[in-house]
Parts: sequence; structure tokens; C-alpha cells
Amino acid sequence: MEKIRVKLGERSYDICIGSNILKDIGSRLKSNSTSPRTAIISNPTVYKLYGKIVLNSIKAAGFDVIPVIIPDGEKYKDINTVQKIYGELLKHRLDRKSALVALGGGVIGDITGFVASTYMRGIAYIQVPTTLLAQVDSSVGGKTGVNHKLGKNMIGTFYQPKLVWIDIDTLKTLPERELLAGLSEVIKYGVIKDKKLFEFLENNMRKIFYLDKNALSHIIRRSCEIKAEVVSRDERELGLRAILNYGHTIGHAIETVTGYKKFLHGEAVAIGMHLEAKIAEIMGLLKIHDVLRIKALIDSFGLPSEMPSRMNITSLMPSMQLDKKAVAGELKFILPEGIGKVRIQKGIDVSIIKEILRTKY
Repeated sequence: MEKIRVKLGERSYDICIGSNILKDIGSRLKSNSTSPRTAIISNPTVYKLYGKIVLNSIKAAGFDVIPVIIPDGEKYKDINTVQKIYGELLKHRLDRKSALVALGGGVIGDITGFVASTYMRGIAYIQVPTTLLAQVDSSVGGKTGVNHKLGKNMIGTFYQPKLVWIDIDTLKTLPERELLAGLSEVIKYGVIKDKKLFEFLENNMRKIFYLDKNALSHIIRRSCEIKAEVVSRDERELGLRAILNYGHTIGHAIETVTGYKKFLHGEAVAIGMHLEAKIAEIMGLLKIHDVLRIKALIDSFGLPSEMPSRMNITSLMPSMQLDKKAVAGELKFILPEGIGKVRIQKGIDVSIIKEILRTKY
């Protein structure tokens, strides 16, 4: 098992990456909870696959554990679901020393973290991500939140987990579309911080598609290392951490205007990465060769790279201006200057953004 340390003083924690380690989660929970009661937050699909393993492991460690199963899907990541979880925790008398276990993908991790940060003013939680996207991105860094109909993740907190426990074997049961959506975030890390990771993705597509353990371990570990480094330097996104949002300004807007139903998060981010690279090119920051290279890698993994033909472009602008990174409606983009390097850019002419949203290449 490999370990990566997220260094945040008294809030520091480990990211543990290994194979066949779900059965060991109970022993690690002991060091993060002194209450006999704990809860597993999951959805029906994931719980059917892995709930029994995790439940038995936690019970064997001496805990009284309850499963709290919520519907699967981004559209359920809202305050109504949070209220239902609160109700279950209160009914089963979880206290301030209890801990929550987030077993699932990004939706489960985000909503469990939000509940943990607010239940009795904050209890411990552990991330057990079962999708590639959650393993490389959303489970690390302490961003929690739920969606509002006007914007994605507009209600949330910064609240770090006590542990991130990644079993790469869970990817064997992940639907192909979900796997590819997760690769979008890995591509992001290559563009913003690591040219070698980007090249690894270009040269090892077949191994990744066939779930080669060495290839998967490498891209998960390197992604987590990059995120841990950035989060350790800027926990609350006051500056540097914003680079992790490459592709997300446009991506989140696409998710919002389509009601979180048409695209998976990684798919929307893939479109955003390509379009934001095009903005960088039109501003003279990025060579066309690198724009095409980014698009080619996105396309090679079967991800969308262009704005859907029937998308209402005018509806995207208000959504982007409501983005958490915007200040007084002024948009902030993360724009690549080359493979492995990005900049935080404000003050972009709105006409440039609208032109890019309409142009295909």
C-alpha cells in the first residue's frame, strides 16, 4: 500500500492507495472515532457491491454501524438529501465522537463531507472513493458541498477528512462511462502541473482501458500527489488552489444549464478544458499545437470536447458569472500556457468567451 500525506498541520491526513484493502477499513476507523456508533453513507449501486465488505470490517472493529442509503445521481446532491441523512443520524443517536464513512463516488463524498462538517457542528469522516474521479480528485482536499438549481456546489464548506482509503480494485466494477469521466480529471492534472503525466496518458491508453494495475496506480498516485501538494499550500483556495479548477468554469455551467442530467461531471469538465484551452490560444497564451494535443487526448479517451450543437449559449454566461470563482460577476478562468503550466486569468473580454463557445475545431 502506498501513502501520500496531505500536510495541513493538525488537520493532516493520509491518502492510502492499494489493492484489496476495503476489508481493512475497520481497523483504521478505530483511530478516528471513539464513539461506538458510526454510519456508512452510500448509494444502492455501490452498497450492493461493497457495502457488506465495509460493514463487516467496521463491525469486526467493534462498532455499531448503520447504513444510510441515498439515491444515486448528481441531481440528488441537494439540501433535501442532507436533511434525510441528518434524520437518520439523529434517529440512531450518532454523537460528536461518531464518524461517517463515505462509500461511493464524488456525489457521496461531497454530501457526506458536508453532513459531517455540520452535524453537531462537526464530526469525523473517512473517504472511501469507489470511482476514478473520486479517487483522483473529489475525495482529497476537503471541499464539501451540495448543488442548488442555480449553480453547482454553491452550498458547502471546507472540511478535511480524517483519511482517504482508495482500493483500486473497485474500478473493476465501474461502468466504462464513469471510468472515462474520471480520466478527465487525470488529464487536468497533466495540463496544470505535470507534462510527464500527460505524456503517460498519451502513451498508455490501452493499459488504462484494460485496467492494468500498475498504470492505474501510477495515474491515481500522481494525481493525488499533485492535489495534496496544492491543497497543503492553499487549503481554502485563496490563490494557488484555483488552478485545480481548469475546465470547471465552463464545465460547471454546462452541468447547471442541463440540470445535471445530460453530462457526468468529468464529461462537462472535458468540454471545458478544450474550450478554455481555445480561449488561451486566442489570447496568445497557448500554441495551437498544444490546443490540438489536449483535444486529441480528450477525444482518444472517448470524452466530449465540443459544445453540444443544441446548447443554448446565452444561458451559459449567467451561470458562469454565478460561479464561485467569479467576483462581482467578473469571470476567472484557469488558462494553460503549455502542457504542465497554467495561469489564473481575469478580465477576459466576454466577446472572446462567446466566440469560443460557438466555434468548433
